[in-house]
Amino acid sequence: MKKYLLAGLLVWLPMAVTVWVLHAVLGLMDGVFGWILSTTQAVLPTALHGPIETLRDIPFLGLLVVVVLLLVTGVFATNFAGQWALRQGSRVLHRIPIVKSIYSSVKQVSDTLFSSNGNAFREAVLVQYPRAGAWTIAFITGRPGGEVAARLSGEHVSLYVPTTPNPTSGFFLMVPRSEVIALRMSVDEALKYIISMGVVAPPLSASALPVVPPAPPRRRWRCCRPRRPSRPRPRWSEIWRAERLASAQPLRPARRQSLTSRLWAPTRPPEPPSIPERSL
Repeated sequence: MKKYLLAGLLVWLPMAVTVWVLHAVLGLMDGVFGWILSTTQAVLPTALHGPIETLRDIPFLGLLVVVVLLLVTGVFATNFAGQWALRQGSRVLHRIPIVKSIYSSVKQVSDTLFSSNGNAFREAVLVQYPRAGAWTIAFITGRPGGEVAARLSGEHVSLYVPTTPNPTSGFFLMVPRSEVIALRMSVDEALKYIISMGVVAPPLSASALPVVPPAPPRRRWRCCRPRRPSRPRPRWSEIWRAERLASAQPLRPARRQSLTSRLWAPTRPPEPPSIPERSL
């Protein structure tokens, strides 16, 4: 019974979490769309409140409107006129006492995290924390600057060490660059590894394996004994010529066999001349 309950839980849990996250995102977008409609109703006359109220009942209209609004804002912010308008609006917001501190902080953090030119959260590393010998995964957020960089000697990096299973809270560290180990896994894989408390380990890629140098070629030691002389073999042209001659001339089988064996016979060194023995 326990085995089947765990199997059913493993099947339904990812689906339930996925549906819950999508429902939360759609609810957030519907809330933004409802706020836009409420603001529009407050500006327009009362006679137009009825048609605007019917827009709330259309499904997925809030998601579509929010996506289109984000696309239009992005297109407007990338051209020259949009950048000028955003700078003027930013100047106005920086002059308001309470809004200035909140807006400037959020804008600086968002520009650092979501900018395509920034280096925040672009690399996952290993660092010893909270003591030497204990390793954890951290993310490089940049380099120390200002007075902090002037007080530190050598190259240092700024790290964010997230907690598990909630990576939104963590610790900020500044450690020497030589004390961190770069990882080849992506930021998404590192976050999955942290959230799952080490259960979902990223696959080991071939590029992450250590490069092993090739073994040196083995040296062949030659024997001290002299090599035997190789027996010369006749060429195929000579064999073909001998066969043609044997087929053209009516030779006896013994003669033909002696001719072929002569071509294949090993060459022997000439025997030394015999010296006659002297008679006593």
